[in-house]
Amino acid sequence: MRTKPSLFQTQAFRIVLVYVLLFAFSVTALLFFTYWNTRRTLDDQTDQIIEAEITGLQEEYRHFGLPGVVEAVRSRTLHQGQSLYVLSDESHHYLAGNLNSWPPLSGSLGETVEFDFERPVDGKLETRLARGRVYALPGDYLLLVAQDVHDRYLTERMFTTTLPWTVLLILLLGTAGGALIGRNMLRRLDTINRTSGEIIAGDLTRRIPLNGSGDEFDVLAENLNRMLDRIERLMKGLREVTDSVAHDLRTPLNRLRNRLEESAARLSASGAQAGEIERAIAETDQLIGTFNALLLIAETDAGTTRAAMSTLDLVEVAADVVELYEPLAEEKHVGLALLPSAPVTIEGNRSLIAQALANLVDNAIKYTPAGGKVRIRASVTGQGVELSVADSGPGIPEADRSRVTERFVRLEASRNSPGTGLGLSLVAAVAHFHNAELVLEDNVPTGLKAVLRFSRAAMRAQPGTLKSAAE
Repeated sequence: MRTKPSLFQTQAFRIVLVYVLLFAFSVTALLFFTYWNTRRTLDDQTDQIIEAEITGLQEEYRHFGLPGVVEAVRSRTLHQGQSLYVLSDESHHYLAGNLNSWPPLSGSLGETVEFDFERPVDGKLETRLARGRVYALPGDYLLLVAQDVHDRYLTERMFTTTLPWTVLLILLLGTAGGALIGRNMLRRLDTINRTSGEIIAGDLTRRIPLNGSGDEFDVLAENLNRMLDRIERLMKGLREVTDSVAHDLRTPLNRLRNRLEESAARLSASGAQAGEIERAIAETDQLIGTFNALLLIAETDAGTTRAAMSTLDLVEVAADVVELYEPLAEEKHVGLALLPSAPVTIEGNRSLIAQALANLVDNAIKYTPAGGKVRIRASVTGQGVELSVADSGPGIPEADRSRVTERFVRLEASRNSPGTGLGLSLVAAVAHFHNAELVLEDNVPTGLKAVLRFSRAAMRAQPGTLKSAAE
């Protein structure tokens, strides 16, 4: 089962985060465009004012010469405003204007320049920013006409300082909002996942709770609950049919077997009729075994044997199975052994695990040639507990391992011994019942290794067991 995703892995948080990033980018682009367009407009307006001032002073010079320009500059500087003037010779000697000296400028004649100047404000000298143009008058005179744009500069600086903080605040608030939305959706999804896990474990009576909001999660929960009601009715009907089949078929089969045994007892042990009856009894036993295996697989898949869970030692279970199958192994001249191991304690159904291990051992002995070996081992690993059965038989091709656990599947090309094809299906069902997995892998140097891997949650080891088992 997959682990619960973190808040930052939820789809809701990712969607909100993407929208926050897009919104932050859009706001940044919009504010930057507004800032750029506003600054360009203000610069154009300032340049137009400067151009009009220069044109007027040029007219004064054309009609009245230098004295007319000096008088015009002095007249315009009588009123404190945003306009700045400096009239000087080519050596920058001051002639007239409201700037006491020629400011340091970078740029050629006719170009728009920006420069710093000092101006008294509330009785104190203050460094301010100006924007203007330098125009050459006939007679090697220079005229600087500018506008005080310091207030605009302060506004621009405030804007450029505020913009990053605005974007950062949008990201922080958006991320917090995404976390809240993601947490709410994660809580609703966690409820659905938790209920689904309980249903998978076999409790078909569980239903997904509603919070009464009528949102899409409530609609989804209602649809899932209706689906679960339908599945529960179908499973209940299937169990009723199974019970009926168990009552109608298994009992007559047992009676038939008993009558065959009685008939065999009345006949001569060496007679041909007695041999036929013995074969009929064997066929009947196989039918009863097949039927019992199907019932056990169905019960295991449905989780109806959950009440039989208890603490058990896998080494003891394996020892009992080895003792049971030692005669069969000796008869086939196969070496059957349980590898030494410390006690390995888990929480499980002893009968089901013993049946699954017996099926694995029976298959291993059946398909291992004379002189081969079958080894059983219970051990503790970093991920949990492993119960393995390794043989030296022909093994199973890797391409076929995914389908051999299906019911009635038999690989006749390599294994042609009698059987029903339900052995590994039952083992897989028992593994699913215990939240474990059945893994089929190559046994080095030859053969098949079947491993039942239990998670650490199934372990109920005594103090010191894990350490000793690992050693």
